[in-house]
Amino acid sequence: MSDSLKALLDLLDLEQIENDIFRGRSPEERRQRVFGGQVAGQALVAAGRTVPVNRPVHSLHAYFIRPGDPLVPIVYTVDRVRDGRSFTTRRVSAIQHGKAIFTLSASFQVVEDGPAHHAPMPDAPDPETLPDSMTRLTPLFGEAGARAFVERRPFDVRHATPLTWEAAKDPALASPESVVWLKVIGELPDDPLLHVCLMTYASDMTLLDTVLLNHGLAWGDKRTMGASLDHAMWFHRPFRADDWLLYYQDTPFAGGARGLARGQVFTRSGDLVVSVMQEGLVRVSDSGRER
Repeated sequence: MSDSLKALLDLLDLEQIENDIFRGRSPEERRQRVFGGQVAGQALVAAGRTVPVNRPVHSLHAYFIRPGDPLVPIVYTVDRVRDGRSFTTRRVSAIQHGKAIFTLSASFQVVEDGPAHHAPMPDAPDPETLPDSMTRLTPLFGEAGARAFVERRPFDVRHATPLTWEAAKDPALASPESVVWLKVIGELPDDPLLHVCLMTYASDMTLLDTVLLNHGLAWGDKRTMGASLDHAMWFHRPFRADDWLLYYQDTPFAGGARGLARGQVFTRSGDLVVSVMQEGLVRVSDSGRER
């Protein structure tokens, strides 16, 4: 297990400070704001710890309200909205400095049988045939810059399509689609909630990049700024975050300084296991205005 994965698992292991109240922290690194996938993953951990283990999560809907402060803990309060015969509903608020920075609603369901179908997995090269992130990023940022980026990530991420930074340099590489293989760097215990929380974290790493890729933009290009606004996920079937997962992403719309991206996550055997939607703020200017 990589050091970065151990650190992420530690972040997801929230401290319970009272009934339905949990406390989480952020990594000890210099950031302007807390990574959105971290807050979403921690909030889902808080919700899941108040639900029987025989009711896996099947959907979540979340809003990013304020930038998170990485220097102070985040308090998660869980509202037990409903405990029904088949479904359990939880609402979580993430609090910093006395104000909500994030809210999440999650629904859990007992396992049931019913009609089944799913979209086909798109064609993609095998992950082993693709260069790893270190190889891909070194020509863009140098070896030291690439290593600093890669060592922070607890996931092995391999792009079958151009990176945003590549398309920013060569507009011919712009694309409305992004195809990524990913898995955590290490082996995980058999805890279904942990695997979905890790995918919740990972789902925010590249999804909004798809909007930028379509326009030849990139974070850090000194003219693009943005943030996640909302995030929704549907968990269709069990999966393992330590096995290769194909994350197919596209962007159906951008306008009004917002971009919409959607994703489908497939196992290597072709099963659709997660669907994702996210809207994000995307501004291209030098003003640096806050939302």
